[in-house]
Amino acid sequence: MPKKGAQTGDSKEEEEPAKRLERFGSKILGDVERKQNPSFSVTTRTRSNIMYDEKEGFLKLGASSEEHNFINIAQSKRFMQTVAIAAKCHDFVKQNLHTTIRGLFYQLKYSLGEDIDENIFNEQSESNPLIEDLEVALDMKRENLNLNANRKGVLTGNMRVLDSFGNEKTEIDTSKMGRSGWAIPSDVDNDIEFVDVKAKYVLVVEKDALWQRLNEDGFWKKENAILISPQGQAARGTRRIIRKLADMGLPVYVFNDGDAWGWYIYWTIKTGSMNLAYIGRDIATPEARFIGVTMSDLERYEFLKSMTMRATEVDLKRAQEMLNYPWINQHKEWVSELKEVLKTKKKLEQDTLQGPRLTFVDDYIREKIKNKEFMP
Repeated sequence: MPKKGAQTGDSKEEEEPAKRLERFGSKILGDVERKQNPSFSVTTRTRSNIMYDEKEGFLKLGASSEEHNFINIAQSKRFMQTVAIAAKCHDFVKQNLHTTIRGLFYQLKYSLGEDIDENIFNEQSESNPLIEDLEVALDMKRENLNLNANRKGVLTGNMRVLDSFGNEKTEIDTSKMGRSGWAIPSDVDNDIEFVDVKAKYVLVVEKDALWQRLNEDGFWKKENAILISPQGQAARGTRRIIRKLADMGLPVYVFNDGDAWGWYIYWTIKTGSMNLAYIGRDIATPEARFIGVTMSDLERYEFLKSMTMRATEVDLKRAQEMLNYPWINQHKEWVSELKEVLKTKKKLEQDTLQGPRLTFVDDYIREKIKNKEFMP
């Protein structure tokens, strides 16, 4: 039973963010002083440069890179915008102030001057991918640049958290958060320490409604588990905390809907995702196992046969896409499940396990874990 703290950051990010940003700016300034085309290099974040590391079990970027430079009509605006983001993040870090990626957009949504009818940014859809470019260029996550996203995800269980925030250090007992649970922050690396973790395993429940059901039953107390809901697709902060708990030696079990979307959410927790392949090692948990809901449950639990729903065309398209992913189609169990969805055009929600009685879901999870009836 683990009982230890977690490190607050990664070794590659131990260097002060301000110094790394200053080095980034100094390189560009040096190019200008040498009368060279100002530039910086970024690992390419295209589909063709994303690979699955079979040995490590997560998606990551390949070796291809591209140079962004200023004296290039196609790149000059994007280059200027990225440098503006870097400069603003340097201000945030030096002032020890944090904002969201939305807040950054508004900090930079202003005109270039009275005589220039042009804003630095018009839409947040312009700034978001450039934040990712900067993360890759600096080899540093946005959270280290004092940029956060909206909180998403909730947790309860026998664990204490030491949170240094606003010049105060607060101890949070996540076992005493009542019906609401502890809202997982966007940044779980900086100024946060997870200590005194007393649990046998981590249970990730896709839907908040089922998390509430299990919380009311005291499932996590009876099972001595850390109970997490990403409330749909898992945000970065939630994926990071799952990774950290796995690093403490806790098994991770995922309980999602029995459809392509629920399964896709599982795989983003397990292997990371293509759009975040540049931080795949930090957010993927290859050790995770899927306990349900599965199409094969239809044969095991008779009542489920009357509770299926018709899969939509979007569901079926996603199932077919997943069949084409080599990190998924190498597992015969998953191929069988996905083909069953395509064949029957049916799907199952995890909520259906409340059919016989509200507490049946507890028995389902216990039985699956006890008998090791989970999928890779």
